[in-house]
Parts: sequence; C-alpha cells; structure tokens
Amino acid sequence: MEGGPGCGFSGLSPRGERSCPLQVSSGGCRLSKMRRFLRPGHDPVRERLKRDLFQFNKTVEHGFPHQPSALGYSPSLRVLAIGTRSGAIKLYGAPGVEFMGLHRENNAVTQIHLLPGQCQLVTLLDDNSLHLWSLKVKGGASELQEDESFTLRGPPGAAPSATQITVVLPHSSCELLYLGTESGNVFVVQLPAFRALEDRTISSDAVLQRLPEEARHRRVFEMVEALQEHPRDPNQILIGYSRGLVVIWDLQGSRVLYHFLSSQQLENIWWQRDGRLLVSCHSDGSYCQWPVSSDAQQPEPLCSLVPYGPFPCKAITKILWLTTRQGLPFTIFQGGMPRASYGDRHCISVIHDGQQTAFDFTSRVIDFTVLTEADPAAAFDDPYALVVLAEEELVVIDLQTAGWPPVQLPYLASLHCSAITCSHHVSNIPLKLWERIIAAGSQQNAHFSTMEWPIDGGTSLTPAPPQRDVLLTGHEDGTVRFWDASGVCLRLLYKLSTVRVFLTDTDPNENLSAQGEDEWPPLRKVGSFDPYSDDPRLGIQKIFLCKYSGYLAVAGTAGQVLVLELNDEAAEQAVEQVEADLLQDQEGYRWKGHERLAARSGPVRFEPGFQPFVLVQCQPPAVVTSLALHSEWRLLAFGTSHGFGLFDHQQRRQVFVKCTLHPSDQLALEGPLSRVKSLKKSLRQSFRRMRRSRVSSRKRRPAGPPGEVQEGSAKTERPGLQNMELAPVQRKIEARSAEDSFTGFVRTLYFADTYLRDKNLPASPRRENLGASPGCPAPPDSHAKGQTPKHGFSAGSRHCPSLWAGTNGGTIYAFSLHVPPAERRMDEPVRAEQAKEIQLMHRAPVVGILVLDGHSVPLPEPLEVAHDLSKSPDMQGSHQLLVVSEEQFKVFTLPKVSAKLKLKLTALEGSRVRRVSVAHFGSRRAEDYGEHHLAVLTNLGDIQVVSLPLLKPQVRYSCIRREDVSGIASCIFTKYGQGFYLISPSEFERFSLSTKWLVEPRCLVDSAETKNHRPGNGAGPKKAPSRARNSGTQSDGEEKQPGLVMERALLSDERVLKEIQSTLEGDRGSLNWHSRRAAVGCSLSNGGAE
Repeated sequence: MEGGPGCGFSGLSPRGERSCPLQVSSGGCRLSKMRRFLRPGHDPVRERLKRDLFQFNKTVEHGFPHQPSALGYSPSLRVLAIGTRSGAIKLYGAPGVEFMGLHRENNAVTQIHLLPGQCQLVTLLDDNSLHLWSLKVKGGASELQEDESFTLRGPPGAAPSATQITVVLPHSSCELLYLGTESGNVFVVQLPAFRALEDRTISSDAVLQRLPEEARHRRVFEMVEALQEHPRDPNQILIGYSRGLVVIWDLQGSRVLYHFLSSQQLENIWWQRDGRLLVSCHSDGSYCQWPVSSDAQQPEPLCSLVPYGPFPCKAITKILWLTTRQGLPFTIFQGGMPRASYGDRHCISVIHDGQQTAFDFTSRVIDFTVLTEADPAAAFDDPYALVVLAEEELVVIDLQTAGWPPVQLPYLASLHCSAITCSHHVSNIPLKLWERIIAAGSQQNAHFSTMEWPIDGGTSLTPAPPQRDVLLTGHEDGTVRFWDASGVCLRLLYKLSTVRVFLTDTDPNENLSAQGEDEWPPLRKVGSFDPYSDDPRLGIQKIFLCKYSGYLAVAGTAGQVLVLELNDEAAEQAVEQVEADLLQDQEGYRWKGHERLAARSGPVRFEPGFQPFVLVQCQPPAVVTSLALHSEWRLLAFGTSHGFGLFDHQQRRQVFVKCTLHPSDQLALEGPLSRVKSLKKSLRQSFRRMRRSRVSSRKRRPAGPPGEVQEGSAKTERPGLQNMELAPVQRKIEARSAEDSFTGFVRTLYFADTYLRDKNLPASPRRENLGASPGCPAPPDSHAKGQTPKHGFSAGSRHCPSLWAGTNGGTIYAFSLHVPPAERRMDEPVRAEQAKEIQLMHRAPVVGILVLDGHSVPLPEPLEVAHDLSKSPDMQGSHQLLVVSEEQFKVFTLPKVSAKLKLKLTALEGSRVRRVSVAHFGSRRAEDYGEHHLAVLTNLGDIQVVSLPLLKPQVRYSCIRREDVSGIASCIFTKYGQGFYLISPSEFERFSLSTKWLVEPRCLVDSAETKNHRPGNGAGPKKAPSRARNSGTQSDGEEKQPGLVMERALLSDERVLKEIQSTLEGDRGSLNWHSRRAAVGCSLSNGGAE
C-alpha cells in the first residue's frame, strides 16, 4: 500500500508480502481537490491508518512492589493485599487477577483490612487517615476505586495522641470500624460513610471504672495494642493495652466480662477459634495462654513460655494459635530470637507436633498471615499455607507437606533477588525451545512444594497469549534468569548461573540453608533474595539469545564472554578458553582496572540447561559494552571500550580484533571498580570542552589524513546547517572533537549479508567523512575511479556477510567476511577484511546500525528464512544503510556510502537518542497488514515511532520522566512494539505502542463466589490490573493515565531513583561509566529486538 505524501512507511505483512487493506473510492477526486486546503504533509488517509497502527498504553507492572509496608488477606475472597510506603495498594488473587490503586496523599500504608465477605477494604495511612476502597464491576470487569476517606478528629485542644490510630478492627457486620488509639480509647466509626459514633466510644476511663478494685491501682492504660472480635459472639471484643492489661468488653452491656493482667509489655494477642483460649505475646520473647472461663474473674495463665530462652530474647511481635483436626495445634510467631546471638535475624517460627523451624529471611519481615479454613463456623482452623511478606519478597510455605517446603510463586517474583544489570527480550519462541527451557527449569524446582497456588480468588478474563515470549535478565551475581513474558504475569522459567566457570571464594555446591539437626535455634534459610555478590566482576552486562539454534551468548563486567548451548542432560566438560587482546597493536597503554576472573581449568559439571563450551576473555578485562551473535554463520562479535573482535565459535578460533582507542582515551584504561576521577581533572576537561565548542568547525583539527577533505566538507556543510536553523524544533548540531574521552567505546555491533564493496573497487579500506547535511557532496577521496553511480548499486556489486561496528566517537567500521560453505566450514577458516571506515562529521555516538533490503525491509534474523518464518530478503535492488546516532538518523546507499535521507531528532531542549529498535506494527482492522518502523527512546523519556525507509516521524508519546535516568537506561523494546523499563529496583513497567499487540489485563472478583479451602487453579500465570489504562495522546499535553499511578508514586521518592541508578550505573561495583553509556545505547539485531 502506498502512503500519502511524505508518509514514508513500509506496508508489509509480517512475512514481508505487500498488502492493501483500504480501497480508494470514487470520492478520491473530491479528496484531491480538498488537499490544496490542507497543510503540507497532512494526509487524512495516513492519519486514520496511524490510528489503526499506533496506540500508547502502560499495561501492567511486573515484579515485587517496592518498599511494602502492610499486608492483608480476605479468606472469603481469597485475595491478598499489599500496601507500600509510596501509598500504593495492590490486590492479588488467582494468576491473572490483580488490582492496583494509589492514595492521593502518597503516604505510607500502615494497615490493610479487607471487610469480611465483601469486595471492600479499609486502609490506614501514616498520616492517620482512613480510606475505603471497593471492587466494582464495570463493563464486565472489576475495578478498584476509592470511595471515602476519613481522618479521626479529637476534641479541641486534645493532644494528637488522643486520636492517633494504632489498631483497626472491622466488625463482622461490615458496618462498624473499631479504632484503637495511643490514648487507650477505642473509637467507633460507621461504614461506609465514615461517621463517628461518639456515644459508642470505649474510653479508658470507662474500662477503668468497670475493673475490680485490685486492678485499678495499676498503671495499665497506655496505647491499644490489640483488638479482636469474639470468634463466636459478635457482641464481644477483646482490647489489649500495651502495659499488659487485656479485657473482654461486652458491646451491648458496656461492661468488662473478663480481664487478664500480665507482668510483661503486651505486643499482640490471638483468640482461639472456639473463644475459650487467649494467647498473648510479649516484649521479653515470651507468650502466655489464658483460659476464658467464668470460673475466675482474674485467671492466671495456663503456661508462660520463652521458646528461645533462657537468655534474653527479642520481642514476639505477632502470634497465631491454630487448631487442627489431628488435635495438635500450630504455634506460629514472629521474632523471639536470642538477642545476643541472633538478634539481627528476621525469623518466623512454626511449632507443630514436636517439629520446630525458624524460617530465616534475608530481609525484614513486614507481616505474615496464615491461610486457614474460610468458614467461620468450622470447628478447626486447619492451616495449610503460611504467607510471609518480607521487605524484598513474598514467601509462601506449605504447612500440609512434611518438611514445610516453599511454594513457587506464579507472580510477585523477586526480580531483584540479585540486582538487575541488563535485560534482553526474545519474541515468538519456537515450541521446542520453549519446552526444553521449561524442562531444564523444572529440574531446578525440585525443592518446591507440589501444592497449587493457594491464593486463587477472582477470575482472569485475559485471553491466552498469542505467542511465547521470554524476558532474560542479567544480574550482579553472574546469573541470567528466563521469565515467561507472554502474558500479563511474569513467571520464572529457568535460572542460569555462570559462577561455575570461574574460581570464586564460594563453593558452587555449598548449600547455605543446610544446618545440623542439633543446632539451636533451628534456622532454615528461605526466599530467593540475596543482595550480596561474591565478586562484582561476575555481573552480566550483555545477553544475546538465538531462538532458532538455541545458542546463548553472555558477557560480563570483567571482559568475559561465554557461548552456551542448550543441553537436556547434565554434563561434565571443560570450557575452552580463548584470549582476545584488544591492545595488541598499541604501545604505552597500561590497564589500571580490575583483574580478569580466573577460570577453572579442568572439567566442570553443569546441570541440564544452557551449558558453556567456550570462554572468550577480553584483554584488558573491561566491561563488555556490545554483543552480537549470528548462529547461521556461527560467529560472535563483542566490543568493549578498547575495541571489538570477531570469534568463530564453531572452530573455536579468533577471527580478528580491532582496537578503537584514541590517544586521548586514557580514561578507558581505568577500570570500573578502581577508577576514582578527581574533581580537578573533571573540571579541567569540562573547561576544555567549553573552549572547543566556541571554535568554528573549520578550525577544528581534521579527522582524516588529507586536510583538504575535511576543509571541503565543512564548507559545503555550513549553508545546509544555517538553513536548518530556521526549523522551530531543531538546533544546529555541533561537531564534537576527536579528543573527547571514550571515543573508541564500541556502542553497537551488527551482522548483515549485504553489498559492502564494488567488484571493481580496490581491497584497501576507505575512510569516509560524512557531513551532517544530505545535500552536501561527498569528500574528494570518495570519488575514486570505478565507483558505483549515484544510486549506489551496480551490476558489478555483490553481497557478502559483513560485520558493522559503531563507536562513541561517531566512527563506523565495516568488515567483509568470508564464511566457508557448510561442507567446508570446519576445514577452512573464516576470513575478515576491513572494507570501510565511516566517520560521522558531528561525531555523535552511534547507537544503532541497520541494513534494509531492496524492498526497504529490515534484513531477517539469522535462520529465520531457513525456518520458513520470514520471506527471503530482496538481494536484487539497492540496499540501504541506516545509521542512528544520538543526534540524528541517516540513510546511506550501499555499497557506495552516500547520504540519501536524514532526520535530526535533536530538539531545542537537547533530545538525544538512547534506545532504538525495529518493531513490526500490525493493523487492528486488517489482519494481514503491518508496517516495520523504528521505536525510539530519547533521554527526555519520549518514545517516537519513525518510519522506514523515509524516516518520517509518525507518533510521539511521553513515557518516562526525563528525571528518571535509570528508567530510561533500563528500557528495552520488543519486536512487536512493546517495551519494559524499571520503575524501581524490583519492578518492570510494561507498555505497548501497538494497537494489535496490546496485553489488556482484565479480571473479575465476585463477593458471592464460594470455593473450597484447598487451592486449585491450574491456570497459567497471568495478572490484570483493575484500573483502565487509556491510550496516551501525542506530545507533552497527553492526558493523565491511570496506568501511571504506581510509577508516579515510586518516582516521587528520590531513594528509589538512586537505588535503580546504583544498579545500572555501578554504585554496587558492577558497572562503570563505560557501561552507563552502553546501557543507554542500542544493539539492533537482524530485524529483531534486543
């Protein structure tokens, strides 16, 4: 299909066939007459087509909520609620059921209470305000909405503590809230209007007057620590005061039925299901059992125990006493560990039938709950799962299986169990590879319980995902995790560890959770969060997975590059080591950074899954900044701040290395873990750059050997740039000096089978200086005899495999490759020859390279044509080279590198390209119609779609706040117009630019539903937020979207931004300045997303 004037798009189906979903009617003549009244470049047909192709939505947050602060659970709805310090609340049910809301105040949520049997919940914030939320059905799906808010007010002149709420008790009638305060008073509020019932207030004075004489003289009234409703009688409530007094209050008679006095400060209390026993826990690490009987007005405790005594212990802050049909109860409590030896541990202890285990968590425990029989009239609790909310993860323990194993999470994954350092997305995974990855991951999950996910409330209305997608995350501890990113729920499939390849201080076979049977306390490590790395050099920086061959390339912080292949069986093998010296032709350079990792020399046993067979070690061992893998040619390309190299992983030999260091790149020799840049040096370099920016481009030092070439280029470029200044949204691009640091930093690598040189051209490489104006003539040295005509393609041209590399200084290197045919692949070596060296005049960092075939379609991925998943590229017409720098897009003809088109993205506010990727956008109206475009992210947080091959901007959306540098650095695009970026160290925000590939989360929760107490879902993990996520509008004036609520809450906290930035920028010791520049760059794969 042809677009309107200046539209510039590639109207192709996913296989590359051209199609046309629209027909021109007889009214076309009338439309052509009206076009003269339209502004230039405006085409209504194209505008309608763009609405069918592009739509911006933020769909769902993947991962674990940042800084959780409260936990709630509804036994009737079987829904879990989590509140955060940023004022967000999230509800989770069955996989695929999720709701999110945000308080307007952005204050921390301190308590969450779900009303019994209702789709309502009450939250308490740290500003002492109460909020009522409801799940309401709209359009066939439930939505979470805030109904009312309320702040408890005291009488005039009263102290703030008089109404400071400490405990909230929703009454079983769902009509009243009982609010315990610091003053000892219990206020009553009516729902849903939050109307205070002053005549029902239970004051501390009223309780004191109704106590026996012997109890009145004790100072027992402090704050209210506990409120409980009688399990069988709704007219009785229990009030526990911090000084140790506990009373059972009759609501109808306004009198004290029973009172209990403890000698220790009260922390919490539990009322047994039959109402005959109370269990209180105290600040000295003890708990007491109290009988509720009318025989004695002031009973003594049946027993008082210090579980981890006799030495001083920390307080037990919460306790549950749960009955079972077998007769022996479960005692579950938080804290109580010996203060001197284990006071820093975060533990929850479970005692039952002679077995006692203290579950040890690596982060602070926020709260816990136990899933029991939901029917209030049941005779026994029969607990079956322990749910623990820690500060960095959620852990569920199976209480019905011997040994109490953990339950695998279908959502709420702890993405940051080790800090995320990079990510990589692969779309449309073949079924065979998918099954093999799942099979390898299932063998790693043998320690998990077989229990189905117990939190299974609600119903997911989201349709099954149309394809299988995988999100790979690299971590600081040297692991790579494979996540199922097909739907709206992120689920861990498989974990790969590269630690076994290297010699580290920790034995890979060591079991940190193992402990002797006789050791006391009986601690057991649980959870996956581990913030500590054995060696920061293990950190993963780049990942590249070929979904057709099963080859995986992983690169790290210390210059290590591993090539792995998928094996369904465990194997013991030695990893072949090859060293790539990137400074072999340089003298006088000395590496000042960290040392390389020491690799194991002998055979290493690897479990089923991805197993490394070769290790390429870069020297110097700097951070690997770019990576590319071509499985069809069996070639691997890698780049650092010193240069790049090519490795043949089939013959296990190095093809070539190329040093890209400039004499001024001294900082590139300083390692990420040891370099400390002085303030004086930074200021000196800043002033030098300021002085250079005032110098005319004609007076700059020439970049190429012939001085007259640079001079001529500058003269012809000058009028074009002056004309560009007339554009209202663009500014003049100033050329950067070749003396700037890190110019040799390799930002992107790209394999392509294309036309690299003419048959008649000499073999020596040409250096081409390309100006910033498309109308300027080429430099004199590019007009050699025998070159191709102006269109850049001739019958003498021939295509060949090639490798392209782009650097931080605007230099592009092109190497022609000779790959032997399959029958001689192991006998003949792969040969490489440098064919071109292109220098961009403005010297902006190159962040993306792409080759378009004769139909202006991006080249397919390796092996994609062989698997009949893509049409063969057009090798008859002229190919085009697209170079994306931080400041502009430029299209050149091949094999002659002459400028054809250009788009400057640099705006007045200083926009820079940070990420670019090719994406296919399908039409929501025509099933077989789609277009290939560029998805572009800038340093301002804007996302733009740019057409191919005419480089016409299509749409622009505001996605990430410009202040969120870490979120911009972590952003990745998918092949079908979706994307991910970190909104906190533990959460990915997912967004979509496509109308067709929109993951629309929908779910329904019904308060009338009844389910058995045993879990049973069997559905694939998905999740769906309740709030409608409207499409974004273009430019800065876009409408406020509900989908941004979580992100806005998190990004208002500077600590969140610093924590993400420390992960991606090296404050944890895994990255340096080089990797920061690389993280915001892009490596365009052959037609796919990174």
